[in-house]
Amino acid sequence: MWVDKEISNKNIKEKISERVAGKIDMQLGKSGITEAFLKEVEFRLKKQKVVKIRVLKSFRRVFNTSIEKIAEEVAEKTNSRVYEVRGFTFTLIKEN
Repeated sequence: MWVDKEISNKNIKEKISERVAGKIDMQLGKSGITEAFLKEVEFRLKKQKVVKIRVLKSFRRVFNTSIEKIAEEVAEKTNSRVYEVRGFTFTLIKEN
């Protein structure tokens, strides 16, 4: 498990605690990291500030990459930050 606990915004801390214990927001499947997927992540980050994404087995079969690298790539392309990687799920945050 990989976690970045440095959060300056109190509202985001509350949203993170809801998301970490809550349901998955999005799933990353065999289509991969497409423009449509990234736009949806950006939209949800703008609206919720926190997005929890599960990497499905179909994605892992097609793309042989670590979950940490996938999380970093999605974070970079959406101008967000990886908060946590746990199993096949990662959480992104956007503080601004």
